[in-house]
Amino acid sequence: MDGDLDTREEHLYRLLDRVKEGGDASALEALRALVGDYPHYHRSLYTRAMNHAAVFVDASLAEPLLAALADTRYNCQAWAAMGCAELRLPAAVPGLVALLDRGDWMGQEQAVVALGRIGDESAVPALVPALWSEPEWLRERAAEALAAIGGDEALTALWEAFEHRGFTRIGYVASALSKFAPDIIPRLLAAADDDDPDLRYWAAVALGSTGDPSVVPTLERLMAQDKGQTVFDGWVSVAAKKALRTQRRIQDAIAARSAQDTEPDGGDDAPQA
Repeated sequence: MDGDLDTREEHLYRLLDRVKEGGDASALEALRALVGDYPHYHRSLYTRAMNHAAVFVDASLAEPLLAALADTRYNCQAWAAMGCAELRLPAAVPGLVALLDRGDWMGQEQAVVALGRIGDESAVPALVPALWSEPEWLRERAAEALAAIGGDEALTALWEAFEHRGFTRIGYVASALSKFAPDIIPRLLAAADDDDPDLRYWAAVALGSTGDPSVVPTLERLMAQDKGQTVFDGWVSVAAKKALRTQRRIQDAIAARSAQDTEPDGGDDAPQA
């Protein structure tokens, strides 16, 4: 709290380093005091601390984080949202939803991310309009958040954006839909046979991202036979080829994790050299 701002920021980073390196208890206490008593600290210190919220935020900070989320005078709501996301704090949902309408791009982004991490289905209606908005990054974050929240309402919103595309490129929607596998796979397989080459293109992308082995025959057929071209000069066959590579990478990663899980742990019963 003393000295010029550059010096105080340097002290803050030293505290963060002490926590990261060894979980220093006194450094943790100091960082939590900063967030807990935030109005008495410079905004620059608060924002820099909250950029590392995962290092020190715990349940004891729930109330001051909610206060900062609503504090328009202090104007660090985006950073308070980071802390609420780290705690997955359901009580923050109303404040985060309100932040979506403020027009502050960073506040909007962090609110969407936090709502996705919290996973409260009551936030879905507030996130849906972002799928149809500018800029693209906001649509991407909204799709990711809806996929993380899950549920029928989120799926319906994503499928609407998939079928009735408001924008030329919707890879973020395809990726989000793949998170609803295996239930979404029959719908995507049907879309892969649609008359619209754009729909077939994005269906192929989504199918590959599921990683499910059952989608391989459809992707192989699209790669070999589909000569459709999209409005953005993409080829369905090329999308299917890339999707097959994605599917195989996912399966290889699953196999590697499975092999790792079955390896001996080197405990007392392991063979001795």
